[in-house]
Amino acid sequence: MSNFREIVTKAVIGKAKKTSGNKFTVETDEKPNTVLGCWVINNTFNGANNNGSVLITGAFDVNVWYSYDNDTKTAVTTKRFTYSDKMNVPLKNDTVLDNNSEIIVRSLKQPTVTNVEIKNGLVDLTVEKELGVEIVGNTKVKISVEDFDDDYEELIDDELDNAIDAIDENYLETEEVKEEE
Repeated sequence: MSNFREIVTKAVIGKAKKTSGNKFTVETDEKPNTVLGCWVINNTFNGANNNGSVLITGAFDVNVWYSYDNDTKTAVTTKRFTYSDKMNVPLKNDTVLDNNSEIIVRSLKQPTVTNVEIKNGLVDLTVEKELGVEIVGNTKVKISVEDFDDDYEELIDDELDNAIDAIDENYLETEEVKEEE
């Protein structure tokens, strides 16, 4: 006969990912002629509960390598940008995102510059990134439990018991008597 038990445990109760692109403008010290390179570094982020949805806040540095003075000189400009993304993560089994839930944010695709243009002496760029969110919270699991008293079977070794019973305790004494005769 089996019955069921509920186990309360921590598990992933929601999971989602989001790709987003944001436009930024970098002002350089000189008027740029050509953008020679552009890369994103130092991406940091975290997620927090925001009235039932996840608010991800983060920041990264953008380095722009450019030429100026009729392409005769080069320079690199670095600027820090902040961002925030709101994600409505669907939750499983009618669970609720609360303050006890753990929010894990991962960068599935590091921020990269996908488009760069020079307009009116400013560098306009588009940064694309992909973030994944997992929400860990309390959930219940039902399992089937079988009732049993003792799951060990007792083994009896009849041959060993019979051999022990057949031992002649007076064996040595009988052998001594035979030798004397």
